[in-house]
Parts: sequence; structure tokens; C-alpha cells
Amino acid sequence: MAEGLIWAEPADPGQLGELLSSAPQLRWIQLPYAGIEPYLPHLDEARTWVCGKGVYAQPVAELALGLLLAGMRGLNAYVPARTWEPPQGRNLRGARVAILGGGGIAGELLRLLEPFRCSVAVLRRHPEPIEGAEVMGSDSLMSALASADAVVVALALTSETRGVIDAAALDAMPKWSWLVNVGRGEHVVTDDLTAALRGGEIAGAALDVTDPEPLPDGHPLWEAPNCIITPHVGNTPQMGLVLLAQRTAENVRRWADNEPLLGRVDVSLGY
Repeated sequence: MAEGLIWAEPADPGQLGELLSSAPQLRWIQLPYAGIEPYLPHLDEARTWVCGKGVYAQPVAELALGLLLAGMRGLNAYVPARTWEPPQGRNLRGARVAILGGGGIAGELLRLLEPFRCSVAVLRRHPEPIEGAEVMGSDSLMSALASADAVVVALALTSETRGVIDAAALDAMPKWSWLVNVGRGEHVVTDDLTAALRGGEIAGAALDVTDPEPLPDGHPLWEAPNCIITPHVGNTPQMGLVLLAQRTAENVRRWADNEPLLGRVDVSLGY
């Protein structure tokens, strides 16, 4: 009987619970995405759970860099313009960047930022050292935001990180700072961000994820001239399927050879 399950139906996580009830012999489960929120009701300590954690880091970090450059160099104003606009923007080179989250996306983004010689602070739950960055604990959030020219959100979504960018966090950021969110929409309190953009409390925001998602037609963020929105394309199906297939094949090999699996889920933490 099968010991492992490769779950490839993200649209209906409820089916997974039904299957697990009928197959108690399953010892490890491969989930398809890095985010596992839909599967939280089914996690247990009896099985080994793995997900796409780290698989999509490269394409997502690439988009984060693109959004950083677009916002800081004023492309949000220049692209829709139909007349010669006055100069605006700030250099990414030498900028102070705060990355919220110390996982694979942060690691890839750090490599992409190397040529820009940025001063980077990474905020993570466990402040182990990361080459090329100052690592800070989550209790240093406000001080990190206060000195950041740009803030990149690349966190897992948990009860602790939901709403981490709220009115207080936005108020702590300098008025010239840009916010980039490539994590989950619920990391940002949408109404607070809308108000901050309208009031000029920060320079702008570039969002690949929103809350709600998809962002409804007519939402104020669509009309904000200092907001760039991409439709959750940091990792498209065309990019991700190849990467996930490689990860799954490697985990099958590792399971057969009794080696540690990649992308282990911490059931107690929920990611």
C-alpha cells in the first residue's frame, strides 16, 4: 500500500481530508504550494508534511526586484502618462531595504540586490545570521521600517504575521518609502494602506497579492496613482509546474533512500 501522497488538486482541499480518513497508512504528504493555509485543518503530527516552500523563490524574488525598481524609479507615473512628466524617483542603488521574512524569497532577493549595494535588514522569527544582511528579530519591526527606503514583505501567512503592515507600520515608514508585497494579501491591512497612499504617508506600494484577492473592480487601490498591482504572477503556473515537478521527484527519491525531505512543514507553526 502507498506510503506517500502527492496532492495535486489545490482547488478542493476538502477532498484531501476525506482521502486521509480512508488511507491511514499514508506517512508523508506532498502539498503543491508554498502557502498551505487551505490545508491547515488537515495537518497532523502523525505524518510528515512537505510543501513547495522555497520552490518558487527565484521567480518571486525576480518580480519583487522588478516592482522595487518600478516604484522607486517612478514607472507608475511614467507608464500611463500621455505627456512629458517632470522627473521623479530615487535610486535603488545604495538604498536601505527591509525584507520581512527570512526564507527562500529573501535569500534569492538578497542575491539579486548585490549589484545595487543596498543596506539590507532581514526580519525573521529566529534571527540566525544571513550572509549579506543584518538580521533582526520581529520585535525590531518598527525600527527597521523607520529607516527603510523600501520594504519587501515575503512572509508566510500565520496568525502572527496577518496584518503586520497596518496603520502603525505604515506611519513608521518614511514618506519616500515604497512597500512591495509578494507574500500574501492578508499581511497588509488594505484599508490602512489605501488611506496611507491617499494621504501621502508613504511614496507608494507595489502589490502582487491583495486582500481581498482578486481585488474587485472599482476598488480604490486601482485608482491610486502611487499603487502598482500585478495579479499574483510572482509565480505563474507555467513557471511553477516545472519547479514543483523537480521538487516532487527529488522528495520521492529522498523518501525511497530514507533521506530528509525538502520543504518540511512545521505543523505547530502552520508553515
